[in-house]
Amino acid sequence: MQSKSEVNRKQMRIRKNIVRLEGSRKRNITQQGKEKKMAEKFQMYIDGEWCDSSSGEVIEVTNPATGELIGTVPKAAPEDLERAIKAADREKEAFKHWGIVERGELMCRIADELEKETEKIAKYMSMEQGKPIATESRGEVTESAENLRNANEDIKRMNGEILYSKDPNRKIMTIREPNGVYSAISPWNFPMVMPAEHIAPILVAGNTMIMKPASYTPISAVFFAEAIERAGCPKGVFNLVTGPGPTIGEMMCSHPLVNAIAFTGENVTGKRIAQIAGLKRMLLEMGGSGPEIVCADADIKAAAEGAAYGAWMNAGQVCCSTQRVLVHKSVKKEFLEHLMKTVDDIVLGDPLDDKTTMGPLNNAPVADKVEFHVNEGIAKGAKILCGGGRAKGFDTNLFFEPTIVDNVTPGMLLHDEETFGPVIPIIEFETDEEAIKMANSTPYGLQMSVYTSSMKKAFYYHSRLNAGNVCINESAGFWEPHQPFGGAPGTETGYGRIGGKYTIEETTFLKTITVNFDKCY
Repeated sequence: MQSKSEVNRKQMRIRKNIVRLEGSRKRNITQQGKEKKMAEKFQMYIDGEWCDSSSGEVIEVTNPATGELIGTVPKAAPEDLERAIKAADREKEAFKHWGIVERGELMCRIADELEKETEKIAKYMSMEQGKPIATESRGEVTESAENLRNANEDIKRMNGEILYSKDPNRKIMTIREPNGVYSAISPWNFPMVMPAEHIAPILVAGNTMIMKPASYTPISAVFFAEAIERAGCPKGVFNLVTGPGPTIGEMMCSHPLVNAIAFTGENVTGKRIAQIAGLKRMLLEMGGSGPEIVCADADIKAAAEGAAYGAWMNAGQVCCSTQRVLVHKSVKKEFLEHLMKTVDDIVLGDPLDDKTTMGPLNNAPVADKVEFHVNEGIAKGAKILCGGGRAKGFDTNLFFEPTIVDNVTPGMLLHDEETFGPVIPIIEFETDEEAIKMANSTPYGLQMSVYTSSMKKAFYYHSRLNAGNVCINESAGFWEPHQPFGGAPGTETGYGRIGGKYTIEETTFLKTITVNFDKCY
């Protein structure tokens, strides 16, 4: 284990990285102050027109790194949403009958339009969300375009069946048709790619939609709507409404003209949606507390790097981040030595500086939650190996130190709940059965990871872990846009699958057609 002096040296290295960009950060902010302009005013996109809220109210969007006002978006009133829903309902029949080639080409044009504005979109994404522009925001624009182009390919491979009937003169066929009008609600942690994961399959399948982004990060969605308009999407097919979840979000999910709902976000909100949506088709992708399990025979360095990737990406604000590490007792010391080294490479700072690798947490509630989980763990006997609190010397208190916490046990929030920050709780185990029991002990079942060199053990684990996704010798933070991603039944992770053709299947329904040829001319 680390000695006290080693831990102190580690803390000093973290703080050096935190302040490494202090001079340039202050210069940047000072320069921004000199060039300070009026906050930008953004609008909603309803029925092919850009508009303000009918009430005139707005939502302010602030920069989590500086606390400065970036801009405003309309605070939609019920009548604004009503207009958007009626437009989508009006256009659903016409858009449904577009050919798959036409809809696929529309997706590619949207992708092209997004990529033309990569630098602008990435800049605003980093400003409103807090993620580093160099290591994350630019890549998120690229991945959003990839989702759209994948949809163009996936729709061509959707198929039905011809079934044999008992009567040789009869044929039974199955085809897929769009669900109709969609309400799509996206979260603040990936303000471009998660809307893309909804927009691409919903539209390419022939549905119409209303999109509501998170109020913390709506500007990225405005740029997405601009790309959709420039790509030639018919008016009324796609609508962007910005407003609060408790009013506009609930109306989106309960409105009688809405046929289906796509939601990505926290489980509390997802459960509320399920309550009010009734019998509408639902795609719910919610939280996770996916552990990485490090077996005694694992490649320990690779396991440590995988845990770090899953925990430090987006400051841990990812549903499939490394929420916990279950490590075998015999390799725990070696694992921690490798894991602690990953902290040296983190540069906490201004998201718009290309040297920064980790930005602030996005908002006060999530920062408060991370701090509370860590403090509760300490009070119950957990031990801080590095980090452990909010970083000093910044314009806001949303920067959180990369944190590794040892001696975590079931019963602590760090183990039982989704912390959603740059925190790696370490839990020791001795037997495979013990590790599986702890992995499956939380309400979540999204994605889990196992590091082992034994194929037999890999199969043993994946067949016993109650998760929709199991990664063998990959980080718990791993995914690719075309793979199915979602939770296990009976967990609080939701249902349905995000990713590739699997989401197109979710956004369509199976229609059965029976033809009696004996009665035909």
